[in-house]
Amino acid sequence: MSTPGRRIDLNADLGEGFGIWRLGDDDALLGVVSSANVACGFHAGDPSTMRRVCLGAVAAGVTIGAQVSYRDLTGFGRRFIDVDPAELTDDVLYQLAALDGIARVAGGRVGYVKPHGALYNASVGHEGQALAVVEAVAAYDATLPVLGLPGSALLRAAAAAGLRTVAEGFADRGYTPEGTLVPRDRPGALVHDPAVVAERAARMAADGVVVAVDGSVVAVEVDSVCVHGDTPGAVELARSVRTALESAGLTVGTFAR
Repeated sequence: MSTPGRRIDLNADLGEGFGIWRLGDDDALLGVVSSANVACGFHAGDPSTMRRVCLGAVAAGVTIGAQVSYRDLTGFGRRFIDVDPAELTDDVLYQLAALDGIARVAGGRVGYVKPHGALYNASVGHEGQALAVVEAVAAYDATLPVLGLPGSALLRAAAAAGLRTVAEGFADRGYTPEGTLVPRDRPGALVHDPAVVAERAARMAADGVVVAVDGSVVAVEVDSVCVHGDTPGAVELARSVRTALESAGLTVGTFAR
């Protein structure tokens, strides 16, 4: 069981539109979450969108995170790309530096790094790509925390490099019995019911467990809970999750400095 008043972060993916296309309600989510994973232009986002979200995050007191990804606008970053590790490091560095520059103009700065989509999933077990992400973060700013799945190659590599690691749980995603996320093209990958999502979030944060798709209970000690900003009804889900976390005696607040 968690200690009453323990701080738990609530994050969501923001800035995932492109040009005239909007995806999700960034402004409403900024009123709910404590950390915003901002798309950096490779899977979604563009300079104007990035600046708009950063300005909104600063105004709302929400921490800005760089959500880095494969160079895959067409596939929304959800397709694995077998990028050479050195090239991937440069791609991540490019995205991180771009968002941090825009964040600084907006009066803030990037406070952490989180991979998106297929890169996030690859970094769970792909040692080379996980290390490539870590090398980019360490080269840019070794004080930046790295957000990732508990037990992942990404968090192991980050810890080995002396970076701060933050374990993350997903309130609106299905889990395998091994503690990984169910692939989006398989049954049970997404959880839509706000009541169920809220209950899962509270159990993750307060008790460190989640029920997997086969009904087994899996240990998932987390310091941050994610609600996907592109999920239908994301704002309602996020509000339900925040209420559940606070009702469990937890304090919603960012992990970043």
